[in-house]
Amino acid sequence: MDHALIVEDLPEIRAWLGDVARAAFPQVRVTSVGRRDEALRCLLHDTFDLALIDLGLPDGTGLDVVGALRFQQPKALPVVVTIYDDDEHLFPALQAGAFGYLLKEQPQDALVAQLLRMTLGEPPLSPPIARRVLAHFAGAGGRRQAAVRQLEEEVSLTARETEVLQRVAKGYTLPEIAQQFGLSRHTVADYIKQVYRKLNVSSRAEAALEAARRGLVNP
Repeated sequence: MDHALIVEDLPEIRAWLGDVARAAFPQVRVTSVGRRDEALRCLLHDTFDLALIDLGLPDGTGLDVVGALRFQQPKALPVVVTIYDDDEHLFPALQAGAFGYLLKEQPQDALVAQLLRMTLGEPPLSPPIARRVLAHFAGAGGRRQAAVRQLEEEVSLTARETEVLQRVAKGYTLPEIAQQFGLSRHTVADYIKQVYRKLNVSSRAEAALEAARRGLVNP
């Protein structure tokens, strides 16, 4: 791996993913961007061997970057790195051409080990993702997944996103929320980003008002 592209809009997570890439491939040169359009422009001017791509970007979806990379640079290996472990995100990513699918909640050494599998020609998949893929093709859990999808369509926030919103509204800091949930700061930061995006808010105050409206905290 000589050149890696990091596509992630949160600076802290972007830097962390760069560290993951360099830990797996010490000789790799890293280019980092925070937007979909920046990533697409990079593909026109540079050649990449590896791309670590978040799905939720401020100006669109990371799936566009996955598809463009596979079309323009078929030898490159796009790997989705996200907080989402559901079928609605996983299978569209694989259909778009993702070579791997990793969850941000894993520690850095686990991500590094999974990226190193690519040197053996194996796709990097987080363990829950590998199990989901196997279950899907075995036809297991079809009715349960349909029920989950129906439930998710009825609400605008997932249960975890609702819990994160409640704690943000109560004034907890990102490290405090991470400690309460037993998650990394990177994962919690990504949840906060998705909550803000879904609710179309840009500040803690606006998030607190929305949490009060939903009855999660006292006004």
